[in-house]
Amino acid sequence: MKYSVLGPTGVRVSRICVGTATFGVAPSAHEANGVVEAALDLGINFFDTADVYGSTPTFDRPGAPPASERASAEEILGRALAGHRDEVVLATKSGERRFDPDAGLSRRYIIQQVEQSLRRLRTDRIDLYYAHFPDPNTPLEQTLAVYDDLIRQGKLRYVALSNHPAWQVAEALWIADDRRLVSAPVAAQVMYNLLDRSVERELSAACVRFGVSIVPYAPLHGGLLADLSVLDREIAGDKRYGGPGYSESEIAVARKLDRLAREWGLGMQQVSLAWLLSRPAVASVIVGAETVDELRANASAADLELTPKQLDAVSALTDGSTS
Repeated sequence: MKYSVLGPTGVRVSRICVGTATFGVAPSAHEANGVVEAALDLGINFFDTADVYGSTPTFDRPGAPPASERASAEEILGRALAGHRDEVVLATKSGERRFDPDAGLSRRYIIQQVEQSLRRLRTDRIDLYYAHFPDPNTPLEQTLAVYDDLIRQGKLRYVALSNHPAWQVAEALWIADDRRLVSAPVAAQVMYNLLDRSVERELSAACVRFGVSIVPYAPLHGGLLADLSVLDREIAGDKRYGGPGYSESEIAVARKLDRLAREWGLGMQQVSLAWLLSRPAVASVIVGAETVDELRANASAADLELTPKQLDAVSALTDGSTS
């Protein structure tokens, strides 16, 4: 497993990060232990979760217990990491407003959620804490101020932004510098893959300029960029979160990628992840593997370096998609 330094922190994180959004559904709470154990065996030291993962209706699917009966992803991950806490970089987040009208990035809500996350994760500190989504009702200065307080209390180590546009990342860095905060945001988590390259419009350049790491989620676009057999699944892609699934144009790109990967004797997931890991400012990619086999296949991409010609061929499949 190869590692990257996360932003300006000096902290090394594995190039593959285990995402836990569907923990408790796929994998089940019991199977999640095996996924976490396999990740540790592979040298993965970076785990990503959130206060709303696992036990909210977004992740409901046939055959899984209803949200009201599921443990949260944080609880499942906390149990699975028992005895390994000091070996890993643990990231979580708060601020998603879909399920709670009081949610957001206010001082009151953040402190409440940090305390609950610490309890669920069975830890006394969170290594990386994200603002999950922008909150139009709370000035960014207030959010960063409470993060600063929590860092000084030892409950958080570093903070980051998730789903924030480039201008807000730049504003947050300016505020942190102007107010002399302990830590400015060190990473930006955002959707980024071969089929969604909107990050490259502005955010990528901003992160390179200011030394902020990009940590992409959905790097395999819900499995479509990993294996075409996903098209045979009843629930795949953003259908896992109540979305419409794949478009015909997305499937067409995936078929072309599959042909390239076969020509090179590689798996689609290896090519997709290796391409993404080659992009500017990308430190680690979050893979939401539902099985140990999927995790192992994804982890193999961390050691793969595509040639410049191969990278150009992959990029050409969606060049212009940032406009």
